[in-house]
Amino acid sequence: MCSEESIIDMELSEEIQRVKKPDWLRVKLPTGEEYVKVRGIVSKHKLHTICESGNCPNMGECWGAGTATFMILGNICTRSCGFCAVATGKPKPADWDEPKRVAESVKLMGVKHCVITSVDRDDLKDGGSIIWAETIKEIRAVSPETKFECLIPDFAGKWDNLQRIIDARPDIVSHNMETVRRLTAQVRIQAKYDRSLEVLDRLDKAGVKTKSGIMLGLGETEQEVYESLDDLASVKCDVVTLGQYLQPTPKHLPVARFVHPDEFKAYKDYALQKGFRFVESGPLVRSSYHAEKHIF
Repeated sequence: MCSEESIIDMELSEEIQRVKKPDWLRVKLPTGEEYVKVRGIVSKHKLHTICESGNCPNMGECWGAGTATFMILGNICTRSCGFCAVATGKPKPADWDEPKRVAESVKLMGVKHCVITSVDRDDLKDGGSIIWAETIKEIRAVSPETKFECLIPDFAGKWDNLQRIIDARPDIVSHNMETVRRLTAQVRIQAKYDRSLEVLDRLDKAGVKTKSGIMLGLGETEQEVYESLDDLASVKCDVVTLGQYLQPTPKHLPVARFVHPDEFKAYKDYALQKGFRFVESGPLVRSSYHAEKHIF
């Protein structure tokens, strides 16, 4: 139980962050007929989406466009990344009925495009890849018209597990770099920058459309961002998203700076010149932002 002092400290920390946030990080309240419809279905049937649990600033826009994001393989991660608010610890055993439940939720919500993501499951020999593949198959079986993106982990570099995703042939596969090379060990403690590039490279060489995302404001330099875009271009990544990092709790990595929208635009212009098919770059952009537009 939190002490009164710790609660006050948390409130002060949140207040400091709120005051420091610039005007361009203000979010409009979600509205619209499609948003209200999806929100009602989610509430009535107690469905779980990352959109709600992650307090995504774009939830209204995405739901209004018929897009939703689901997380599979539980809500406890085996990794302890410095930016992520998902709980770290020993996960529960894999739920083999989950693929059918997720597919039923996708059909029930009537989404046109869904994004599937997961926690890291380094505790499992298959890294969760079997449930990943089964989820893709189940969605296709009950909602053949629904397009979807898989936002996958690196499977600890165990390429047989990645192959299961490739064999299931999702519409597009995303794997986020999250940050620049120099900061990877601090931001993604158990991950490796070059291993993530290899994930994307293997996907591309297998004929899979690929996507990645980078958070800004963690202490990276402009040159390092350009170098990361160069690295993603070198493995023929098709889509890239760049957004502002926001500290989820006082225990997570602090925001080093708030990146101005003009700088985001400069990165977008550069990425388009490098040949990316789609580039989403702005303070409120998240990895699933405009996901429905990235199918080509």
